[in-house]
Amino acid sequence: MTSTFPNISISTERLVLRPLDEDDVPALTEMMNDEQVAAWTHVPQPFTKAGAHSWITQYAPGERAAGRGLDLAVTEFLTQRLVGIVQLSKTNWHIRSTELSYIVAPWARGEGYASEAALATAQWLFGDQKFERIELRTAADNTASQQVAQKIGCISEGVLRNACIAHVRTEDGTWTDVRTDFIVWSLLPEDLEGAGEQLADSGGFPTYSDWN
Repeated sequence: MTSTFPNISISTERLVLRPLDEDDVPALTEMMNDEQVAAWTHVPQPFTKAGAHSWITQYAPGERAAGRGLDLAVTEFLTQRLVGIVQLSKTNWHIRSTELSYIVAPWARGEGYASEAALATAQWLFGDQKFERIELRTAADNTASQQVAQKIGCISEGVLRNACIAHVRTEDGTWTDVRTDFIVWSLLPEDLEGAGEQLADSGGFPTYSDWN
């Protein structure tokens, strides 16, 4: 029998992580058309409302039902505005391991939301779900995402050379692929010790341009 993640809601001091909803279509569409998101992800460009609707109603439920992962909307606690996405993928239930990635909307960057959401997700995975390993992969030039990984306690394990495809704008305004390296990070339950305190000691949550 396939193991699956539950439909859950995770609350932090400033955020609520919850399942994606059809009401998220407009905000999700706008976020995915951002230049930074296009540069560091494989989201089709331009990203349409139909694409957002398909993601929310078909792709995300399908990934969860198949046991491969979980997509969560990250929203502000006070405004309920969509801050970003946390995604779990490539889940291996036998070794209790999954890959974590995150995207933050342009308007919400610089508030430490990616660190807060990623840390809360990791605490839930290690606590409630009894996972033993979380993996992150960040493009070699994506320093903001690397800072988030470091801030929540991840350990750099090495470099996958030429394994990542990023995207850059050409002179005619279209996107072209550029190969780069992946930095592989891991987070184990014992790595979380002190991560929350470190974030708190930095004055709440750090200010980065957060995306992955």
